[in-house]
Amino acid sequence: MRGKHSDEDARIHQLAKIARFSDFTDAEIDLVIEQATYLTVPDHWALMVEQTPADKAYLILSGEVTVKRHGEEVARLGAGEVIGEMALVNHKLRSATVIAETPLEVLHFTGETVEALTQKIPHFREALTGATAERAGRDSGA
Repeated sequence: MRGKHSDEDARIHQLAKIARFSDFTDAEIDLVIEQATYLTVPDHWALMVEQTPADKAYLILSGEVTVKRHGEEVARLGAGEVIGEMALVNHKLRSATVIAETPLEVLHFTGETVEALTQKIPHFREALTGATAERAGRDSGA
């Protein structure tokens, strides 16, 4: 079990700081880590399945995932990437299946967690929607 000031907590803090939330203050990172759930995911595990309701998003701290649409691989994503945010933020069904290619370390966010963090850290949603915009630009060839 992680303590508030454990080595594991410090390591997760550093991983989050170099990733999507690099411009957050230490206090904001602490709040994100406190509100999110740290998970380890085994390889070959499906984190989300295409055309299912969106109820979570993840920040990949370490490892790699494959993104598939209609059974075809469309992307490989790794540390620093946010997955699942598009459908969660837009309240739509999942547009892809995401499978762990390697063991993963992730921060797990529920819809409620996203709302709570957005109320406390207004630019938190921008960090998530920024990932959405980046991915949409890559998907469209921009």
